[in-house]
Amino acid sequence: MSRIGRMPVAIPAGVTVTIAENNKVTVKGPKGTLERELPAEMEIKEEDGHIVVTRPNDLKKMKSLHGLTRTLIHNMILGVSEGYEKKLEVNGVGYRAQKQGKKLVLSLGYSHPVEMEDPEGIETVLEGQNVIIVKGINKEKVGQYAAEIRDKRRPEPYKGKGIKYADEVIRRKVGKTGKK
Repeated sequence: MSRIGRMPVAIPAGVTVTIAENNKVTVKGPKGTLERELPAEMEIKEEDGHIVVTRPNDLKKMKSLHGLTRTLIHNMILGVSEGYEKKLEVNGVGYRAQKQGKKLVLSLGYSHPVEMEDPEGIETVLEGQNVIIVKGINKEKVGQYAAEIRDKRRPEPYKGKGIKYADEVIRRKVGKTGKK
């Protein structure tokens, strides 16, 4: 059995979960509402304050969908109750981030400032000029937008300039040395 798939998902206080036909799961919580259509083969039931996911048979595809379905439900519940956030750091001389309304303006050493519009349901917060925090209730969207921001100038291995995740470790390289 899938170790993750077997675990029941606890529903915290203030969160409601509704399961419609075709396994359309809607999760409402203090931070907002998330809706997702999950694989139709899985059986999703609510039993005394917990969500239980069961699979019909032991085919390889069903086994892989089992853990996935449970994790997606768990992530939705966590999102509407606590929310998700990713921290990005901007490193480099003259590299900085600014906020203009819903726009994130990045100065990354290009000839022009890079402007990024916050997607729906996601907000970016600045701490100083070089820490960007991406917040939202949808784990997938938060991660995707953070990755898009990082892609504007990835960290390079020689000086470590660029945008990196706060918990990311950059493998540094030694630069070239002069002739004798």
